[in-house]
Amino acid sequence: MICWFSGCGNSRFVAETLASLLDERLVSIPEALRQGSCRLDLAPGERLGFVWPVYCWAPPPIVLDFVSRMSVSGSASHVFFVATCGDNAGLAEQVFRRALRRRGLQLDSAYTVVMPETYVNLKGMGLDTPEEAKSKVEAARRLLPEIAGSIRSGECSSRVEKGGSAWSKTYLVRPFFNAFLVTDKPFRVSEECTGCGLCARLCPVRNISIKDGKPIWNGNCLTCNSCYHHCPAHAISFGKATEGKGQYYFGKYD
Repeated sequence: MICWFSGCGNSRFVAETLASLLDERLVSIPEALRQGSCRLDLAPGERLGFVWPVYCWAPPPIVLDFVSRMSVSGSASHVFFVATCGDNAGLAEQVFRRALRRRGLQLDSAYTVVMPETYVNLKGMGLDTPEEAKSKVEAARRLLPEIAGSIRSGECSSRVEKGGSAWSKTYLVRPFFNAFLVTDKPFRVSEECTGCGLCARLCPVRNISIKDGKPIWNGNCLTCNSCYHHCPAHAISFGKATEGKGQYYFGKYD
């Protein structure tokens, strides 16, 4: 079983690829939370995996919320996570390992997969070039069978790219980020908006509604940027931080 969360598709691609390689079931974390059904019934010998994007050098709050609410029936033969990141993960493994331990689970293996950047909500932070994005995806396609093989063999390992100043990033920068930058208040829509409603349909937590043909953000945002990146008219902005910046979602350059 692989429980997954994704905003712009990178982690969904990883989860679906691993599920295919390992013959695992997939559980959407937002859908499970929405339905109030966080019970995981494991078959004898089944693995339990998690796939999610690194948010400010830690697991996304929605993932930690799911872990805190889930109940696991049965004993997992191997517990693992695979996190996608633009470059490094800080001490995300430490944070997730502790969250699992509070649920009585021991993390056996951990991996990071570098994927194209998606966070553009601060000035100075931008996307990879199309060439860089394609290169990252191609490298991930080559890496995932290796990760699947390691998981299949039951190998206990940590292949997480922490990066420099990992403790400061996860435990000093992250609390500030979560307190002040995880918000939908700066989101705006321009006159180019066609009212297609794609942003509302693709929001993983159903935080967007359409009123008078325009999107409205309702205060429960993850800042996953799915709305911004998927808008076919590029009509959505995050204040002035996204001015002049492009869009990316998994598959954009296929």
